[in-house]
Amino acid sequence: MQKMKKMRFFTPARVLSIGFAVLILVGAILLSLPIASQSGEGLRFVDALLEATSAVCVTGLIVVDTGTYFNHFGQIVLISLIQIGGLGFMTLATFITIMTGRKIGLKERLLIQEALNVSSLEGLIRLSRNVVLITLGIEFFFGLILATRFSFDMPLGRAIYYGMFHSVSAFCNAGFDLFGGFKSISDYVGDPTVNISIGFLIILGGIGFTVLADMRHVFLRKRTMLHTKIVLLVSAVLLVIGTVGYYLFENHNPGTIGNFSEGTKWLASFFASTTARTAGYASVNYETMSQGGLLWTIILMFIGASPGSTGGGIKTVTTFVILLYIVTVITNKERPVVFGRSIAPQMIYKSLVIAVMALLLVTFSTMVLTVTENVDFLRLLFETTSAFATVGLSTNLTPTLSDPGKALIIILMYIGRLGPLTIALALAARYADKANLKYPEGSLYVG
Repeated sequence: MQKMKKMRFFTPARVLSIGFAVLILVGAILLSLPIASQSGEGLRFVDALLEATSAVCVTGLIVVDTGTYFNHFGQIVLISLIQIGGLGFMTLATFITIMTGRKIGLKERLLIQEALNVSSLEGLIRLSRNVVLITLGIEFFFGLILATRFSFDMPLGRAIYYGMFHSVSAFCNAGFDLFGGFKSISDYVGDPTVNISIGFLIILGGIGFTVLADMRHVFLRKRTMLHTKIVLLVSAVLLVIGTVGYYLFENHNPGTIGNFSEGTKWLASFFASTTARTAGYASVNYETMSQGGLLWTIILMFIGASPGSTGGGIKTVTTFVILLYIVTVITNKERPVVFGRSIAPQMIYKSLVIAVMALLLVTFSTMVLTVTENVDFLRLLFETTSAFATVGLSTNLTPTLSDPGKALIIILMYIGRLGPLTIALALAARYADKANLKYPEGSLYVG
């Protein structure tokens, strides 16, 4: 009986929540050690905790400059946390278990299912293995491209180190960089190789592991999953709309892209549209961005990446389902239909719950920051949305936050990485209410 009660308590949602919390704590301890900094001075624990949370939750919000504050030990700790956080510790554990020839039980499969956000237990082990192999392959390939480009600006050994670090950080949608000065990749704003390479890494990491595994069917012109079709469609539309939006908002802003050539303007707009969907790299200064550009970024950040990916936000599919349901209600149709398939009511309810919970969380957090910080409201909203959506973009506000403000950002990143619904399930009662009691329907006036 005690064993059964223990198993009921440690649900997949709770195991994942506890696992990420332990990983963050270990990372914070390592980053707070004097041996992690170039100066030999230990980082304040609250700052180390924010850095570790940002790395594990693949966000990119930082309080100290990664390239100049941390030495190689600290940087390797960060990139290790990013890789584990991006893939998910259960995915990595499963891969190691497969390589050592051990069997994986039902409990582990349930944890993997929760971590990868898939609906079926079928093929989970193969998917976990493919996720790790595909990830390492993509990171290595683009790491070589970036290393080749960086080799023109720095010694070969350093170029390889930079190439691999930024490839992992970009694919995991983390946004950590080593260039120093809190300027991200702004020195390469007009460089097609760097922008397109990091942009593709962000896109591939943001469409989700399930979609990546299913992409072979796209190239072979075989039947693909409905999920894959929706993710690719929505991602492409958001990328195009986002690029055009940034160009229109910032075209005449000398603080961002106003003084660039026409080609660089479009390249910077493309990169801003890509990175706003949870990556955190920046080729322009968001502190000098127009209010329209900041609000445009907030919208894109809130939508975020796709389910089962390294990114955050309420997710592309969630947004699509809600919009499709709105159109269905307006046109007085019975059920939402897309690509010849109807959307189950349960998916609609789940999407609405996720969006409402996220909106309430971001709104409440912004209100709290208005009390703890003496900063413009739009910058605070930008910061909280970036933290919740695990984006990592900032108007250079993170290092100046008070300790209570930093604590709130830490909580937001943690919730954003796991998902508000997962957190809610982890905190829910142990036993579901399975009573068959049904109440009569009540009549309400809405709208």
